[in-house]
Amino acid sequence: MIKQIPAVLALAVHSAFAAPLQSPDRHISVELRITPQKTLEYAIQRDGQPVILPSRLGLQLAGADLANKLKLTASSAVKPIAEDYELATGKKRRISYRANEQVYTVRNAKGQAMDVAFRVSNDGVALRYLVRAPGRLRFLSEATSYRFDKAAKAWLQPMSVAQTGWMNTNPSYEEHYQREIAVGTRAPTAAGWVFPALFKTGDTWVALTEANMDGSWHASRLLADSTGGEYRLGTPMAPEVFTGGALLAESSGQLTSPWRVIALGSLAAVSESTLGTDLAAPAIAFDKAKVVPGHASWSWALLKDDATVFEVQKTFIDYAADMRWDYTLVDADWDRKIGYDKMRELAAYAASKGIGLLAWYNSSGAWNKTEYSPKGKLLTHAQRAAEFDRLAKMGVKGVKIDFFAGDGQSMIAYYTAILQDAADAGLLVNFHGATLPRGWARTYPNLMSAEAVRGLEYTTFTQEDQDAVVRHAAMLPFARNLFDPMDFTPMVFGDIPKIHRATRNGFELAESVLFLSGIQHFAETPEGMAGVPAYVKSFLQTLPRSWDEVRFVAGYPGRHAVIARKSGEAWYLAGINADDTDLKLDLDLGFLAGREGQLITDGAGEREFMQAAFGGGRQQLTIKAHGGFVAVFK
Repeated sequence: MIKQIPAVLALAVHSAFAAPLQSPDRHISVELRITPQKTLEYAIQRDGQPVILPSRLGLQLAGADLANKLKLTASSAVKPIAEDYELATGKKRRISYRANEQVYTVRNAKGQAMDVAFRVSNDGVALRYLVRAPGRLRFLSEATSYRFDKAAKAWLQPMSVAQTGWMNTNPSYEEHYQREIAVGTRAPTAAGWVFPALFKTGDTWVALTEANMDGSWHASRLLADSTGGEYRLGTPMAPEVFTGGALLAESSGQLTSPWRVIALGSLAAVSESTLGTDLAAPAIAFDKAKVVPGHASWSWALLKDDATVFEVQKTFIDYAADMRWDYTLVDADWDRKIGYDKMRELAAYAASKGIGLLAWYNSSGAWNKTEYSPKGKLLTHAQRAAEFDRLAKMGVKGVKIDFFAGDGQSMIAYYTAILQDAADAGLLVNFHGATLPRGWARTYPNLMSAEAVRGLEYTTFTQEDQDAVVRHAAMLPFARNLFDPMDFTPMVFGDIPKIHRATRNGFELAESVLFLSGIQHFAETPEGMAGVPAYVKSFLQTLPRSWDEVRFVAGYPGRHAVIARKSGEAWYLAGINADDTDLKLDLDLGFLAGREGQLITDGAGEREFMQAAFGGGRQQLTIKAHGGFVAVFK
């Protein structure tokens, strides 16, 4: 290892190397160097073992090549980072982020400068770029890469091609993951792979994503070609913009990239990591009294378009009240099938039952062919301010906004503008047909959830998607739902029209704990809920709306997951088995030693439950094929 170079000397010696930057616990280290080819590289080790092999850094801007012919001219003193924040929609409520930060300055042959900031915490590494220069700074490309050993494996979701799919609504992060593939496998489409991207190299798991998207930068993805196990950052496709807006990052005087996040460690460490929000910007001002996570009834999941009428929605409000839930979501075309005046009446009726009403909106202008309405009412600040004010005065508590165009800079700016304008009106937000939130739940406390997943609705369309859902669901806690809230819209106990359900009821019930969403929209109808045992209904009536702590217990991406979540003094344990055979687990529940709980799991039939006592400590448990369980320790 290279000895530490004092910052005052680093300015003078123009060394090709920077001293390693280590995590507070000294298990993770990052080394930076200028190669003989005068490019900038970094490498990451964990306990002395390579995790990220030497990989590229740098930017190409219009008129400034900051990826080639570089020299390292300065490094700052190591700065301890300490941030404490609260999160209403994540795996933990109170979060303490501790890291060591160092900023390195490089210059190209023209003397143009770029700062590269690194932060190393006990659960990973983050880096970002900062360029300051007079005039307009226009992004062209990024050299950032992540190179893995050839023996590493990957769990990756393909990015869909822009302007494909139903009514040209892609991309919306709604593909199935390719599981445990060889690194270097080419993506099936030219669009590449989405974040989060999961890898295993040696005994270390790695999750790649990005955070701190403020609307000034486009969202990135991994390029399709990863020859040699080197994954490079790519940009959105040309159509992924707000009409007439910019595709790539551009600003005056200063250009700051999002944080490139590399969570790493054991599977437990990565599963419990909060890096995706740790690196996001602190929260904007929003009335804490209105940050109300909860559970919602929702007719569209199983009943589709015809159910968006006044009487059915009133029934679903009654259903939510009976379940002691918090919200009812009224979906697409409510403005035509119910109307604003009757929605005001519905909101008042819901309020009388202690239920908040949520209203669907179509985000789109000209970027797809969707016709669902309300459409075209949120395209400008003036329109949003007027519409959101109208909703707030009607008593509506939040909006679900659908059908975005992708990841271009102007579209990311559209997302953040919606979140800010909704916050100003006191409204909660759920994005659908949307990008990955990338930490927005911290910055915008009114963001309750986002889809960005091939959710339950797909399993109601085709048997093929239904059959695939067990493996897909077992991926989500380790990838899509790792850092950001996810509106999968889980849980069906009864029948799905024209579909044979692939999951047992215990699997469906476990999703209510495993999947994290600020507002969890449950797909089951009043009729389906009427068929479950009283103890299952009671479990769902008293299920916490948010969580204080998380414990990874057992799992393997795409096969099974067992996770414990704490609310107050109660622990909720949940697990699913995606395999086609029963799974016998030896669970270490030492953190629950001496406590007695109640287990709800699958009975003999696919649609049956059973209940039993269940203790802490070392426990053996069998989860049926495509089954699951929950256990409550109060």
